Amino acid sequence: MRYGRAVDRLRMLAEACEQTRRVPVDEPFLREAYVFGKLLDGADPIEEIEVVFVLNLPPEEVAWGSHPPGTAWLVDFLRLDQGGVAYWWRSRRDPVANPFIRGPIRFWSLDGPEKAVLDALEARRFDLVRGAEPEDEPARAAGELRTALEHLRAVHDSYWDRRWRREHRGVGRYPEHHLWEAVQGYLELLDVQDD
Repeated sequence: MRYGRAVDRLRMLAEACEQTRRVPVDEPFLREAYVFGKLLDGADPIEEIEVVFVLNLPPEEVAWGSHPPGTAWLVDFLRLDQGGVAYWWRSRRDPVANPFIRGPIRFWSLDGPEKAVLDALEARRFDLVRGAEPEDEPARAAGELRTALEHLRAVHDSYWDRRWRREHRGVGRYPEHHLWEAVQGYLELLDVQDD
């Protein structure tokens, strides 16, 4: 898609994130949304917008590359499965940036859409939206690798359990998706460790 259309899509995504606040809960599930990658480099055309959604879940439930419990409705509500958006989940207790997510910029929070960020991207003022690089990357990568391995083992151990399979099926997702994502997430982090 063209750069301008990608920024328009990001604005629509920020508005959709804002609509999630209408769900009456004590603690909102979706806390923040960030953009990173080629959009921030000004690539044109751009294959897909790379975004990260910060969830109100503990880190052990948000292993790298997984689809944590309760995210299926967000995928549907935010129309993430309609193409043009690559997305990842992060716990609100973990830093957003990691070896894959470099220089993320927040475009939505519980305070609403980040209008200044969206306007700067539209004007291609990348100097106004540069994100910070992660600090202590090796230690954090090792911690994420441990979490990913624990998640992979948990999925592996539960995979043939009928109850687990029933709980991990629905909205176009099957137990096989969870197993694949656990393997993929662990291997991606392992490859970073080996570099």
